[in-house]
Amino acid sequence: MTTDGRLVRGDHTRRRILSRAMDIASLEGLEALSIGRLATELKVSKSGVFAHFGSKEELQLAVIRAAKAVFASRVVEPAFAEAPGRRRLEALCDGWLTYSERRVFPGGCFFFSVGAEFDARPGRVRDALADARREWLALYAQTIRDAQQLGELDDSVNPAQLAFELDAFATAANSAALLLDDSTAYARSRCAIRTRLAALKT
Repeated sequence: MTTDGRLVRGDHTRRRILSRAMDIASLEGLEALSIGRLATELKVSKSGVFAHFGSKEELQLAVIRAAKAVFASRVVEPAFAEAPGRRRLEALCDGWLTYSERRVFPGGCFFFSVGAEFDARPGRVRDALADARREWLALYAQTIRDAQQLGELDDSVNPAQLAFELDAFATAANSAALLLDDSTAYARSRCAIRTRLAALKT
């Protein structure tokens, strides 16, 4: 079997466009994306960019999907290398903080950066961002339930409530590190998470 070179080049171009678009969006928002800007910065034709996405909204949706894939590879998949339960939960928490701290995206957490931009704007982009957020919190909550079933966490705590709290510690660190240039924010968040989980240890 032979590979069509045009398909390979097209896939490479699409990945380049999405990579640059994710970086721009994390710093400036999804509304900062345009087919013309990406074509200029990547030195490709506007028609070439348009052929991959068709519209600005489709480009934004594709960028969200790409960012979800990056988040999964950097945070979720490493955590799932750990056994179910408390260790996996701790790995999810630390993985999120490391993802932000190491600036996988230059604007910190991609979803934190673009979420405020669309949280009050109905439409497909907002729906995609909301779905990503729900999936993350649901994964957190399920991991907490697993730890409870294994007898590693107090089963009196509500998984959705604890997921909300752990996520809040992480997003607070992301915000403080970016807006306040607070180099201690991630250490403070890790300390808060450890303290909260230690109080629930059975």
